[in-house]
Amino acid sequence: MYDYIIVGAGSAGCVLANRLSADPAVKVCLLEAGPRDSSPFIRMPIGILFLMMSKTLNWRYHTEPQAQLNGRKLFWPRGKTLGGSSSSNAMIYTRGHRSDYDHWAALGNQGWSYADLLPIFKRSQHHEPGADAYHGSGGPLNVCAQRSPNPLTQVFLDAGRTAGYAANADFNGASQEGLGRYHLTQKNGERWSVARAYLHPVLQRANLTVITGAHASKILMDGKRARGVAYLKNGTQHEALASREVILSGGAINSPQLLLLSGIGPRDELARHGIPLVHELPGVGQNLQDHLDVLLVQKCTQPVSLGVSWRNLLAQAAHTLNYLFLRRGPFTTNSAEGGGFVKSRPELAVPDLQFHFTPATLDGHGRTLAHARATMLGHGYALHVCDLRPKSRGRIGLHSADPMAHALIEPNYLSHPDDMENMVRGVKAARAILAQPAFDAYRGAELQPGAPVQSDEQIRDFVRRKAETIYHPVGTCKMGHDPLAVVDDTLAVRGLQGLRVADASIMPTLIGGNTNAPTVAIAEKAADMILAAPAEPARPTTDTLEKHLVD
Repeated sequence: MYDYIIVGAGSAGCVLANRLSADPAVKVCLLEAGPRDSSPFIRMPIGILFLMMSKTLNWRYHTEPQAQLNGRKLFWPRGKTLGGSSSSNAMIYTRGHRSDYDHWAALGNQGWSYADLLPIFKRSQHHEPGADAYHGSGGPLNVCAQRSPNPLTQVFLDAGRTAGYAANADFNGASQEGLGRYHLTQKNGERWSVARAYLHPVLQRANLTVITGAHASKILMDGKRARGVAYLKNGTQHEALASREVILSGGAINSPQLLLLSGIGPRDELARHGIPLVHELPGVGQNLQDHLDVLLVQKCTQPVSLGVSWRNLLAQAAHTLNYLFLRRGPFTTNSAEGGGFVKSRPELAVPDLQFHFTPATLDGHGRTLAHARATMLGHGYALHVCDLRPKSRGRIGLHSADPMAHALIEPNYLSHPDDMENMVRGVKAARAILAQPAFDAYRGAELQPGAPVQSDEQIRDFVRRKAETIYHPVGTCKMGHDPLAVVDDTLAVRGLQGLRVADASIMPTLIGGNTNAPTVAIAEKAADMILAAPAEPARPTTDTLEKHLVD
């Protein structure tokens, strides 16, 4: 018997496991479907390419065919190991815009404004450049400047300045707008995942049990109260019981899927798959939001990019030694080194576009050997264009009642016409940067969209053919007080006891930036609320649950 069971050892789950088990009198169980995070490719920042291809460390999800993207099924990578996607992402530390959180509070979610969350952001981080009004020192999550940025990243920043964009050395400081180098969740040239930051230092706690390879299949309910979790491990069914709470931290896909498998969600969706209704909650799986992204790719005429060619073979050998012995050089890159936040129209109050500049050619997430060759062979550079504030909404559903089946992912990208027009404006803005004189000494042929693509309709066609996710799904167990809200502002599932959701799925609206740092903050705040909650007297569990308890 545990006090708390946490489902999912991603960014949120690792934080909760650390904070809740800090009291030695409390027993905590952390369930993770993936393996331990022992792969050397996790620690090596440039190993992200291998992680995209991994069938062990990546859920390798795919969406339903997207009507506005030429019927394509988009690849959705998600981390499947301790640390979740923080063990396989681009390590970018951004929080979004302060207005994002003030909007959450304006929706009636008390305690979720920017002023409320800033102290939580600060306590969670160790900001290597130093503590200040916006950054903390001494926290678990190490945040640093890039060790060995590629020279093309400075070229991009110079081009951005002549294109009219302000320089910004800190997107998490007084202002988000402008272009600069991203701060990274790295330490000493290695990835500093949330697992390394929060979980590894406490793995020896006697009151913390971490079970990997444990695929949660159902929340065990006693009436309207969560009493445990059923999970599959090595093909065998197990059950773990919680005297206080079950906390779902599986992310925007897995958390709503587990609720649905447990009979908690929209009545029609459950009936369609023959799942008995335990608690009707229409919003489960609804409100899916994600950042759609499209890549402009340019050949580079000089052998300075991250690509491999005969002109830099000797340099590659030196880079390998530099990383192995000093943890410096190109192998410490997060790939998306520079970028920033800009407005597609000057009258906007906040930035609505995000750029990620990569000193390499890119294609298809690098998820196959063919894509990897396209990414690494030859020299080039690429600029991501991301629509920060999409109006399109999708959903997570079920393909079947089989807990081992992947969830149904229906993002409905570009279903709102404004989203396409914002992508068109973003492509034009990105092209204007890449056309600046700073790139004259490096600029080769434009690989995509390609020189013939000029009109707005041609750019729309390019977006339909090539746009992809940039890995920020949220919102499917939204926090709020409206009919589609799944959790309240304490993250408790509405109408149930002993059950919370604490991960990116609770975001009512998508924040304007990368989502890892906000997910850490959500979990930190959730831990505060859980620990502050009055303890309920333990209730006896059923004989069935006791009989099948497996630690």
